[in-house]
Amino acid sequence: MKKILVIQNKRIGDVLIASVIAQNMKTVFPDSQIDYLVYDFTTGVIENNPNIDNIIAVNEKELKQFKFMRRLIKQVKNNKYDIIFDPYSKLQSRIICYFSGAKMRIGFQKRGKNPWFKFYTHTVPLLEEKKHISGKAIEDRINMFNTFFPLAQNQIDYEPHIVLTQNEQQYNKLNKYNKPAIMLGVLGSTPQKSMPYQYIVALIDHITATYNVNVLFNYAPHQKADALSIYNQCQNKSNIIIDIYEDSIRGFITLMNKCELLVGNEGGIVHISKALNKPTFTIFSPYVLKEHWASFEDGKKHTSIHLLEEKPNLFDEFSVEQRRKIEENPHELYQMLTPEMILKRLTPFLDFHLKAFKN
Repeated sequence: MKKILVIQNKRIGDVLIASVIAQNMKTVFPDSQIDYLVYDFTTGVIENNPNIDNIIAVNEKELKQFKFMRRLIKQVKNNKYDIIFDPYSKLQSRIICYFSGAKMRIGFQKRGKNPWFKFYTHTVPLLEEKKHISGKAIEDRINMFNTFFPLAQNQIDYEPHIVLTQNEQQYNKLNKYNKPAIMLGVLGSTPQKSMPYQYIVALIDHITATYNVNVLFNYAPHQKADALSIYNQCQNKSNIIIDIYEDSIRGFITLMNKCELLVGNEGGIVHISKALNKPTFTIFSPYVLKEHWASFEDGKKHTSIHLLEEKPNLFDEFSVEQRRKIEENPHELYQMLTPEMILKRLTPFLDFHLKAFKN
């Protein structure tokens, strides 16, 4: 029996996307044991996944401490993994790989870099460009295993999956409402991924005035005051359900599973919604590379908007250095992505999915 470890110590969306490694490696090695090492606040997106046997949950701050790292390396080494995948390739994960004792340690070879210290036994280059509708981020992870454990194209599963328990499927907090619910990701996971509040309010007012639906807000627990500020500026408060909120990943998953669709800033909740087979409209932050993270976009079920699509000549180049500068202060560029621009793309999406509920 092969023992396989996937190390993905990053954010919620990254962990969910990396789950495609497990579901495909189970096809290669059906009797294998596949474990995931992830941050403790991300485990919700891979719980109950039948392709993942064990989750090693670690605290982000503790992972930066030498004593904790030493204990973790010992634990990983004692587990005697045959294969380790390291999709994110942070310093901590590379060190864990190197001292794991695994005969096959697979990581990405980043462009223009040839580290003198060989943390991995096998490397695979990041793809030059997107070729599949799943998006480059998923394609890179598919390529990571498929380079060494090839599957026929018709055997590859590109779509991340979230598995709900029977109890989660019976979530009933929305049952008392007689209108369908849609989820709005009113705030991004970071300030750099959030639109100006007055723009968010304008979009909410348009939706609640045009469609006979209830609107739910999603935000991080520490963003509650900001979410309430947005709510207080909205015109049609009777169409906003402000008192139903889930503060855990699994809670959000069960609530989102009962919604019709999601409109929100790019981030983990978009990937969760897609894994639940819900239509999504994504608003990308100006510094994010859309071709990397826009997955399964067909213009109908999943679609999005990015400032560079509206203003393609805004930058002479869109290099890594340029994107880092934008990330430090994207607010000026966010001001350029006006509600009018967004509604030109959002309205056809909503009309298609909510045509039975249009006022």
